[in-house]
Amino acid sequence: MAEEKEEKNVKKRGPNRALTRRQEKFVREIVGNDGLITGTEAAIRAGFTARSAYQRAYELQNPKINPHVVAEIQRYREELDSLYAVDYKRHVRDMKTLRDAASAAGSYSAAVQAEKNRGLAEGLYVSKSEVRHGSIDSMSREDVEKELERIRESFEPIDITPEIIEPDAEGSVDAAGVGLLETDVGRADEDGPKDSNDED
Repeated sequence: MAEEKEEKNVKKRGPNRALTRRQEKFVREIVGNDGLITGTEAAIRAGFTARSAYQRAYELQNPKINPHVVAEIQRYREELDSLYAVDYKRHVRDMKTLRDAASAAGSYSAAVQAEKNRGLAEGLYVSKSEVRHGSIDSMSREDVEKELERIRESFEPIDITPEIIEPDAEGSVDAAGVGLLETDVGRADEDGPKDSNDED
């Protein structure tokens, strides 16, 4: 009798116990809408009250409190992953199905695209591309120096040294006591005649 009682407790409380109807619905909601809804929303959809939904969601996803629910969540996730996984055979078969449906519907462009994708998966097409990186980070020091020399040679040298005019025989210099720049010579004449209102 004690063994039967112990066995019943294991089924009701152990990791292998059966899920209740709401627990099963919670598992379907949380896995089926993975990333789209929160645990609280899944608990509400499973039939738990809005007031207790947050706590129930926490408990149902806690392996220490409900290991059987957590195990079922994991099992159901793996089942869906294997059902919707992309593998080679399934991909090629699905592309053929899409090609046939598109062709039957008169969507020849879509049919050609589906067939081309099947060919790519089969390796019938070889994509050739050349990628060039113009980044200085991908160049060696020698290449950088050659490129800089090429750029230097493409420009004509410019002399930016100002020419200083020495004071004339009368010793006239500017107010600071240095010679005038060539560009300053004759500037007063270029300004035109002075107005009668200008002060000297």
